[in-house]
Amino acid sequence: MGTLEGKVAIVTGAGRHKGIGEAVAKRLARDGAQVVLHDIGVLKGDIAPAHGVGQKAELDQIADEIKAAGGAAATFTGDMLIEKDVEALIAFAVKTFGRVDILINNAGIGYLFGPLVEMTQEHWDAVLGVNLRGCFFGIKHAARQMIKQGQSGQGTGGRIISIASQAAKSGFGNTAAYTSSKHGLVGLTRVAAIELAAHKITVNAVCPNHITTGLGSWQNDFMSKAQGKSVDQYLADMRARIPLGRTGLPDDIAKACAFLCSDQADYITAEAMNVSGGEEYH
Repeated sequence: MGTLEGKVAIVTGAGRHKGIGEAVAKRLARDGAQVVLHDIGVLKGDIAPAHGVGQKAELDQIADEIKAAGGAAATFTGDMLIEKDVEALIAFAVKTFGRVDILINNAGIGYLFGPLVEMTQEHWDAVLGVNLRGCFFGIKHAARQMIKQGQSGQGTGGRIISIASQAAKSGFGNTAAYTSSKHGLVGLTRVAAIELAAHKITVNAVCPNHITTGLGSWQNDFMSKAQGKSVDQYLADMRARIPLGRTGLPDDIAKACAFLCSDQADYITAEAMNVSGGEEYH
């Protein structure tokens, strides 16, 4: 408690209950940060369906829950595919809370799955656009604000964390665009860490294995059918591969992010941290 007092954090893709973004935002607020919660806020066909994105009402409800628990929160809706929307998100955080110290790049598409030979260019571009280009926009504009703060004597440094995936390290069938985007995100993290180190900005990625969020339930259904299994058997096989014997929880990722945002992690940068119960270890 209180380890992030005075810090301002932005968490993208935080508009769904039981999601990673919600868990991270609530943990950072509990640790004292003022939090801006972001999501796209509207549905856009199969590119942004109900099971994959947070809508405005739910985003606002999560912010209200943070406030009811004694935290500070505000909401912003925007499209990570549009650079001006991302730039406006950073500006909103500054206008609302005065600065930006932490960016959690969590928004992503994890549902346009299917055989590589059947994938459309539209779906490929959407996944690479949100998962990689959107994170690039976030890093770019958050870093500009953090550098500006340092140059104006408002403190130096910052924390940028992108939620990658086990798929950033290993390949999985039916996930060509998703796996490619997450591999690319680790590369982007490493380059940004090198370039921003002089400004005391650390840049890291967190790589979860499967997390059964609302979206995770859709993934369970899709993958079990693709493998000709029941959902129960699919999950049992998954647990059998994990040394700690269970699938991940949103709070597991929130704890990792809270650590990387804290002073305890001020010498950690350019890392792609596995949070997978031992399933992924390289």
